[in-house]
Amino acid sequence: MSSQDFPTEETAVVTCGLPYANGDLHVGHLRGYTAADAFNRALERIGQETAYVSGSDMHGTPVAVNAWQEGVSPEEFSLEWHEQYAETFPKFDVDFDNYGHTHDETNTELTREIVRELEAEGFVEERTIEVAWDPEEDQALPDRYVEGTCPYCGEQARGDECDEGCGRHLEPGEIEDPVSTVTGNPAEYREREHKFFTVSKLADFLTEFLDDLDGTDNARNQPRQWIEEGLQDWCITRDMDWGIDYPGEHSSEDDLVLYVWVDAPIEYIASTKQYSERVGADVYDWEDAWNGSEQSDSENAGEIVHFIGRDIIQHHTIFWPAMLHVAGYDTPRAVCATGFITINGKGLSTSRNRAIWAQEYLDEGFHPDLLRYYLTTNGGLQQDIDFSWEKFADRVNGELVGTLGNFAYRGMLFAFRNYDGTPEATVSEEVEAEIEDAIDSVHAAVNEYDVRAIGTAPVELARFGNEYIQRNEPWSLVDDEPEAAAQVIYDCVQLSKACAVLAEPVMPGTAEELWTQLGEDGSVHDVELEAALEPPADEFEEPTELFEGVEDERVEELDAKLADRVASAADGEDESNVDESDDAADGDSAADTDATDEDAESADDVPADLDPVLEDRIGFEEFQDLDLRVGRIETAEGIEGADELVKLTVDIGVEVRQIVAGLKQLHDVDELPGTKVVVMANLEAAELFGVESDGMVLAAGEQADLLTTYEDAVPGERVR
Repeated sequence: MSSQDFPTEETAVVTCGLPYANGDLHVGHLRGYTAADAFNRALERIGQETAYVSGSDMHGTPVAVNAWQEGVSPEEFSLEWHEQYAETFPKFDVDFDNYGHTHDETNTELTREIVRELEAEGFVEERTIEVAWDPEEDQALPDRYVEGTCPYCGEQARGDECDEGCGRHLEPGEIEDPVSTVTGNPAEYREREHKFFTVSKLADFLTEFLDDLDGTDNARNQPRQWIEEGLQDWCITRDMDWGIDYPGEHSSEDDLVLYVWVDAPIEYIASTKQYSERVGADVYDWEDAWNGSEQSDSENAGEIVHFIGRDIIQHHTIFWPAMLHVAGYDTPRAVCATGFITINGKGLSTSRNRAIWAQEYLDEGFHPDLLRYYLTTNGGLQQDIDFSWEKFADRVNGELVGTLGNFAYRGMLFAFRNYDGTPEATVSEEVEAEIEDAIDSVHAAVNEYDVRAIGTAPVELARFGNEYIQRNEPWSLVDDEPEAAAQVIYDCVQLSKACAVLAEPVMPGTAEELWTQLGEDGSVHDVELEAALEPPADEFEEPTELFEGVEDERVEELDAKLADRVASAADGEDESNVDESDDAADGDSAADTDATDEDAESADDVPADLDPVLEDRIGFEEFQDLDLRVGRIETAEGIEGADELVKLTVDIGVEVRQIVAGLKQLHDVDELPGTKVVVMANLEAAELFGVESDGMVLAAGEQADLLTTYEDAVPGERVR
């Protein structure tokens, strides 16, 4: 694991949690895969050697149960889903360098090798435990063949995880009041011999690992609690016949397979190895990525970055690094855990058909880049986000059509009609500096694992471009000041090229279309960020619009389809579903739970005139970006010609600021000096009625009730 900023001289690998080969893909899954894909593309843009790998998770009890219900073998059942996933991901430009599955020979052999190494190093013990048993069927009930009560929080839980309550991993025999999901009868416990990985011996190592781990806060902080509470050893075998056989020779091991969470993450290594074998180690060496510390004297080994759903943090920050460490592999540099997806403010539920399915989205004729942009930029990575067709349309129409698409089209069209392409000039200092700042922002975003900032960079640059062209009005300069007009339009073409380069990670299809329209050689997928500053092509054809807007009528139609589908599912819902919450397992980025449904209802005593709480939440890291300070108003005077505005000088401790606020008609201006207020100190400066305002004074409601302090906080103290 490296502490150097990207790009490094080491070999990187980016992974995303394996989709469980058990059902259709939906937007909850796609959030994680598009985020990881965008991050990997951004790594490539800044010059990092990297590969993006994943694979289908083929094993585990849900696959076995559902295959049994359909009357086919688990292998046939899971392979069919695997093939569907392998066909679907490219349709969303999720560009895996290798996409394998956990049942293939590479993963099987690597899994057995690693388990043998765990045994050889003394970290595997055989123990007698109680496992759930269905007395009617006379069979063991591993994992999700059993449901019951969580022993830690008392919520309903499935056999291996308290998915509805505290989220803890559950070992065989822990679940209380067990019930067989095969027959619905009460289960009983019987003694069986099983293998345990003694994770408890590695608490000190895991603490140090978490101290160095990059990624999202939730991936670092959540596992610390489990370590502090005392790590439990991990049962790594199950009584079933679908999975990878335990690599032993004793009779007690003959009917045991490895727990799915042993072989699932090993697919990350197996998939990387398959990619390396396909392209050759001279192009990409999998051992540099996973065994970098062993291959060189440097402590800076391969750069491993995992993108996962937050429901599988424990597996990726406790079990997985412990396995890697004992087996002699490098541990992850970063674990980035995404939040969940809700649909129209309610929990995504596949059993109730309250989901936006991947194929459904494509069938509606929408470009994949629109969804990629929405999912990667609609909130911070670890934040829960809500999908609705209305919000989707707002983002598409406002940011993509109205900002990015509008700028590129108007600037290029003017250039084509007046100069047959790029006019003769060089980039201005102002525009060059703006592009350089955008490039720097992407570099910073990569090293902060901020996929949202990567995705918004081209839109922000286009927003500057729209302001720049509007400010300089080249259409007014063409006749009287042709050189000035040419300079402005050259800058706009340069900005359009920069937008194409910056858009590639999140909107690869649109970026390539813009690159082609600009008459550039080769592919935008093959250039690095610095290409944004290279001179644009001399000639290009008449441009076309990059994006198509989403009309209100279309939104109403899509909402009606979703409502009808949910209603139909509710009418025909089968309460005997074996496992309706398998979407939240094994790497999915969405929780299949309706826990938010009741929370969304308004209380009876809420005043009718209050605005509803915004559904789009921000993460704690984003809140920390707000520099809120205690201030004291020193002077106040009205602004001539403005009915409401007052010019204030406010002491914020480190300096005195001039701030314009709409307080004239609501406060006695002469009494404002000496009042303590809360100031947003890092708000961009603006000009109001010709007066500069450097900050914002916070107030509540239509009466501008000034926020103040209760006791003796001094000017300059942070509000947290």
